[in-house]
Amino acid sequence: MIKGLTITPPVLGRISIGRVIEKDGKRLPAKDDQFTITSQVQNKDGWINHPLDAKLRANNDGKLRQIPVRMLFNDPELNLRAEYTLFDRQTGRPLCVGDGEQCQRRTNNGVEQLPCPSPDRCPLAQGGACKPYGRLYVNLSEDDELGTFIFRTTGFNSIRTLAARLSYFAAVSGNKLSCLPLQLTLRGKSTTQSYRTPIYFVDLTLRDDVTLKQAVQDAQAIDKELSEHGFDQAALEEAAKQGYVNSCFEIDSDGLMDVAEEFYPVETDEANSSPQGGSKNSVAPYNVGNIERSLRESVTAIS
Repeated sequence: MIKGLTITPPVLGRISIGRVIEKDGKRLPAKDDQFTITSQVQNKDGWINHPLDAKLRANNDGKLRQIPVRMLFNDPELNLRAEYTLFDRQTGRPLCVGDGEQCQRRTNNGVEQLPCPSPDRCPLAQGGACKPYGRLYVNLSEDDELGTFIFRTTGFNSIRTLAARLSYFAAVSGNKLSCLPLQLTLRGKSTTQSYRTPIYFVDLTLRDDVTLKQAVQDAQAIDKELSEHGFDQAALEEAAKQGYVNSCFEIDSDGLMDVAEEFYPVETDEANSSPQGGSKNSVAPYNVGNIERSLRESVTAIS
């Protein structure tokens, strides 16, 4: 097997609550108040909607704000990946990835491991260049039980809420998270920072008309039935863990230019309206040369 290649769950499409629009000759992220499920194919107008989008939208009066999902793994951290990430906006490559304690930084000398003090205290992260970058993998269709759709976000609200829900559901079900009937739910809230206008984040809940007691009982029964038919959930999770750690950056490189454009725009004054993580600050592009020149100062400040 090729070394250094991140093996992530197979992705069949995307789930988003925002999009990139063109305004005054600039491509900027824009917010939305509903989900959109797209394929992995683009045309001149953007991402082409997946057939599941129309199917689910028809059952939600046109506004898609709930999506029935199934988790692929019982381990919450295999379903949701999140790190602080600094992207090179010119190439789309991740330059520094950290968890708030340790980071791996790409320099001209290779990848170095350094302390990670979080974006608020890191000299290289000033101006909103480094953000939490979360990826949630969910299964939407029984036609491909190992295929996933990916929801990407740089929003603290979505990442914090999803992490809590996954952890709680795993705990109360006796680590049978993959057998629970769940749904993604879009929620809105207003804050002082949003100037009282709604901002949207993603929550994970039980499907409508399903009680927690019923869901846990059904999950235990489903897990037992799968085991009796030879399905090895533990082996699946071990394979996923090995795939993630195969690469030092643990980030799928496919489509990173699109990720950088949507979530890490160079000019973000107008992009601040993005529900998935815009910033009011305008920041110059970062590249390896900039990182290298600032490395000594950064290490000194962190230490």
